Amino acid sequence: MNESLDQLKEAQHVPLAQLARNTAYELILTFILLFGVTTIVRWVIGPSLISRSIPQIHAELVLVGAGVALLLAGLILSPMGKASGGHMNPAISLAMWRFGVFPGAGVVPYTVAQLLGSVVGVLAARVVWGEVIAERPVVYAALQPGPLWTIAELFAAETVSMAVIVLIVGICLADDRVARLVPWVVGVLIGTAIAVLGTSTGGSVNPARQFGPAVMSGETHFLWVYLLAPMVGAVIGAWLRQTIQHRRAVLTHRLCGTQPDGRRLSDVPPSKPPNYLVQRTGSQ
Repeated sequence: MNESLDQLKEAQHVPLAQLARNTAYELILTFILLFGVTTIVRWVIGPSLISRSIPQIHAELVLVGAGVALLLAGLILSPMGKASGGHMNPAISLAMWRFGVFPGAGVVPYTVAQLLGSVVGVLAARVVWGEVIAERPVVYAALQPGPLWTIAELFAAETVSMAVIVLIVGICLADDRVARLVPWVVGVLIGTAIAVLGTSTGGSVNPARQFGPAVMSGETHFLWVYLLAPMVGAVIGAWLRQTIQHRRAVLTHRLCGTQPDGRRLSDVPPSKPPNYLVQRTGSQ
């Protein structure tokens, strides 16, 4: 058996109380994320000194991407992020289950919490910043594809983008030497998606990113694509990682790439790998 399997630290089953606590953390983290995203869009793209100084939308999207990247990395590295995994994205939670390091029983609770946190975060931004959040060009930070984009093209772009992100994150989390860099890897990947795809697909790659803004704004025509495509991409990305690294297991579902207390993954005695990994390895 490959020694990376012996380094797996994540149990497939967690106590109900721990799962409930971590689910609550995901709700809070996603609330902060969407409040932050809406706030960034309000001040960078909405009427402000920044938008008047930088009228080019592509330059504004670079600023939005940089701001979201830093926010994401900070939330992943926060105490709550280290405890829950800092997913803030149903597609990431699904991918972690497919990697074999996150319990299947946690996927639905995490997803519900993330979607709910998204709505509450956008609502809080509306309360704090006022009517400007509901008006154009902010419109609750809701995303819309470019006018020339078809639904099929939007679905493909969101699927491929999420698959690439999951593939890269999974590869990084399978190596204890680079796992600690994952918060910044995630930030850079999402920030780049926003900057590059902002005027075409919106660069969501996160069902929770679009859910709250779409619900609050009523811009729900393409919502099903933004919800479903990243989930499909997550499954594809997890399959690709397993195909590429079939002898190396992902070590943790935590995007911080460490134990909850900040210790390196290799500093903890190895635990028994999930049954499905043992069975799959034995059949090779």
